Amino acid sequence: METFQIIATPLLLTLKISFIATLFVAVLGILIAYILAKREFPGKWLADVMVTMPMVLPPTVTGYILVILLGKNGFIGSTFNKITGSGILFTWQAAAIAAFVVSLPLMVKTTTSAIGAVDKSVEEASRILGRNEMETALFITLPLAKKGIMAGCVLSFARAVGEFGATLMVAGNIPGKTNTMAISIYSAYQSGNNELANLLVIILVVMSFLTIAATTRLAER
Repeated sequence: METFQIIATPLLLTLKISFIATLFVAVLGILIAYILAKREFPGKWLADVMVTMPMVLPPTVTGYILVILLGKNGFIGSTFNKITGSGILFTWQAAAIAAFVVSLPLMVKTTTSAIGAVDKSVEEASRILGRNEMETALFITLPLAKKGIMAGCVLSFARAVGEFGATLMVAGNIPGKTNTMAISIYSAYQSGNNELANLLVIILVVMSFLTIAATTRLAER
């Protein structure tokens, strides 16, 4: 029973953080991807670079930047403190923000390519038939790009599940509160509990495999 609790707590926490992060990644990622794929504006290359940065930065750098932003003097941290009366660092919400930040580039890059590959003549036909841009995007462009969008969601979810470095810096390793699967594996290994580490690794690998496999099959249908 104790072993089950040790495994269940970080597993459920990881799923909660990953689902929440992926939900926000999907909404904001599709919006950013559509703008990057369909709009031309000054500084577009800079916007693309800024979105991509978390994908190439070392996790410690991303984590440090988040610590500054989420701290009591940071923009996000001070705003959160005014609203809730408490800090956001070393909470599961901070872990969800870290997962969101590192996952967003995967969603944007994948979805931008998918939206950009949609046949423009189909979109033009939609507009000729009286659809405005929003209706064309919702009923034509995004459905035709659904495989890329789905792939972006899956990759983002998988990245959120495996997030470690930035999460450790902003959320720490508080048992029952911020110890995700990745952090629990590290803790078990550090303490010499290889049996627990092996078990957590197997669960994480199987979970990731089943998620990607199920989504791939769904996309094929």
